[in-house]
Amino acid sequence: MSDESSEGRTTAATADDDGTPDGSDSDAEPDGVNGDPTEAGQRDAADLAARVEEYDPDLATAVADLESRHTELESDLAAKTARVDELENALARSKADFKNYKKRAKRREEEIRERATEDFVGRIVSVRDNLVRALDQEAGADIRPGVESTVEEFDRILAEENVTEIAPEPGSDVDPTRHEVLMRVDADHPEGTVAEVYRPGYEMAGSVLREAQVTVSEGGSGDSENGTENGS
Repeated sequence: MSDESSEGRTTAATADDDGTPDGSDSDAEPDGVNGDPTEAGQRDAADLAARVEEYDPDLATAVADLESRHTELESDLAAKTARVDELENALARSKADFKNYKKRAKRREEEIRERATEDFVGRIVSVRDNLVRALDQEAGADIRPGVESTVEEFDRILAEENVTEIAPEPGSDVDPTRHEVLMRVDADHPEGTVAEVYRPGYEMAGSVLREAQVTVSEGGSGDSENGTENGS
């Protein structure tokens, strides 16, 4: 029994002398000072695992499992970080592409509007030419036929642009979305209906460009005449 104890003390003393088990040698150069810190860390982990396995195999197994799990988590983190970077780059590209698309769409819309305006102006200048020719007629000349022809041409151009006139018939119902009531007057039409169109309106493709200005009947004249007839 004494021999075993003596041998154990001798082994421990030897271990203390060479500094292998506890690594307490102050002259030893720290791992990772001159080398790769990652490699130094791996060597430290391997040394620790060897020491733990020497004294407690079960604990060594647990440490090995933790090391394996740690490696897996680091690998997963690296993969997810790479995926996040990839998605962020894709998002940045998508934002840039969408911004460029909006710029192109805006330029295209402006070009279409400019071409449409040029086309429309190119057609209505002929109307002006006709009016100028009508004014160039000699004094006293009948320019009505020329003006009528000019109006017909102008109406044709408006029709090609899908522009229609808003001119309700007297006695028709007032449409507040298309008619602007100027005043109420005595008229031979039912009360609250259109008495007269003061200025026509216009609409384009169902959208009102200008409301028609109308007067509205109070029904006064009709009621007076009816009263007179009944009295007679």
